[in-house]
Amino acid sequence: MTQIVCLCEGKSGQSIDEVFINRLIRSLDPSWVRPWGGSNTIRLVPCGGRGALIKKTPQELKSCLKAGGITTLIVWADCDHDCIHGDALRDKFWKEAQKNGIGNHDFERVVFILAKDRLENWIEFLHTGGTDEATEGPRVKHNREAADAAKKLAEFCKSGKPLEGIPASLKWSCKNWRALVDRMK
Repeated sequence: MTQIVCLCEGKSGQSIDEVFINRLIRSLDPSWVRPWGGSNTIRLVPCGGRGALIKKTPQELKSCLKAGGITTLIVWADCDHDCIHGDALRDKFWKEAQKNGIGNHDFERVVFILAKDRLENWIEFLHTGGTDEATEGPRVKHNREAADAAKKLAEFCKSGKPLEGIPASLKWSCKNWRALVDRMK
């Protein structure tokens, strides 16, 4: 049974997002996901552009809620030039959820992981120790780069040690992940 549903931007097989997300969650090995029941434990749903992702989120949230407390919805998106920070983009998701009859209590169950501009900035930070979120990070050409960065991020998360120079969007997203971990204890 699917226990974590991850909605993300991009098209299946055409983005490093799926590789990064899958490796990160498997490396984090969340304690509430037991046992790892094969490849269907995490369901990745590439949604195309951000507008399509925003529109799909309420439907997926309703499906997760219907499945019960064992299914978590995580939304991965890029906070592009038109939003200053994660909260601004999260508000767009909230407006769409309200239009679809979703209340605040249920909406708060969604975990938002929102990179400023692109996930590549986080990958650059994880490989080099620095990035400038005001510009797009260099394109990642190989899935291995994404997978290695995700594994490194999981190690940092599990250690609980603060990361010096962490990009603001990664810090914001880590706060959301930690809130989920606390809720699932």
